[in-house]
Amino acid sequence: MGINRAAKGIVLVPCLLLGAAFLAASAWGEAEANRNLALTLGLSLMAGGLLAQFLPEPPPDQTDPGNGQGRS
Repeated sequence: MGINRAAKGIVLVPCLLLGAAFLAASAWGEAEANRNLALTLGLSLMAGGLLAQFLPEPPPDQTDPGNGQGRS
């Protein structure tokens, strides 16, 4: 099963949204004890979502539409 553009988007959007929420909580939160945890989670989620975009995609299928068989 190959990695495709839709799957990358499904990973990217929630990671960026949750990462931004954690970063905002670390910036404006009142709890000093959890500030480092929120900052770490926010940065790791955003980095994970962005790094998922750099995964290589497999080359397109090399089939001949004329006979339905692949090239040899």
